[in-house]
Amino acid sequence: MRKLIIAVDGFSSCGKSTMAKTLAKTLNYTYMDSGAMYRAASLFCLRNGLIQDGVLDVEGLLARLGEIEVTFKNNAEGVSQTYLNGVNVEREIRTMEVSNAVSTVAAVGFVREKMVELQRKAGAEGGIVMDGRDIGTVVFPEADLKIFVKADARIRAQRRYDELVEKAQPEDFDAILENIEKRDLLDQTRLVSPLRRASDAIEMDNGLYNLEQQDAWLLEHVNKKLHGNN
Repeated sequence: MRKLIIAVDGFSSCGKSTMAKTLAKTLNYTYMDSGAMYRAASLFCLRNGLIQDGVLDVEGLLARLGEIEVTFKNNAEGVSQTYLNGVNVEREIRTMEVSNAVSTVAAVGFVREKMVELQRKAGAEGGIVMDGRDIGTVVFPEADLKIFVKADARIRAQRRYDELVEKAQPEDFDAILENIEKRDLLDQTRLVSPLRRASDAIEMDNGLYNLEQQDAWLLEHVNKKLHGNN
């Protein structure tokens, strides 16, 4: 049976990664977290002094772009981990410091060009579930199935807050909400590959679903594509 290219796009902290990981595991597909790639690039910038007082040194980043290598490996439990230049940075890229920087770094045209090239190469043969902001519009406009995920900002902030508490990295709820609203604005208004729903994407408001209902909804749409029922 032909393997699909599945694109999952949407707003930050909508649970896209969890959704895509679960779906990939169920289908025995490869999962690729495109957002983690931009987070890793942002971590590189922070560690190398390319972001000062919230301002990105674009020329400095261009000069060092070739030093950034982002790869993925599964851990012993089969969970995808993000590596920056060979070092596991899965924990570090989920901090609020990186969250506050990622939209700025991701808006840079040459950064997106590099990441899109890597993403297309990884998914060219199908059998992949990829989540991000522009997978269905820019990276894989020909994807077999496109899902666009949204949820109320306060619901997303609460989820993010709970996630950080669970990881023993607590943050102020209002600061998280402010960060999410700022990222929404930046993602939708950036000049390069802005966040938008592809015309043929299926929309999901996952603030209305629990995890079990969400996964069932996704599988229903995947099975329709696999069996030719659009």
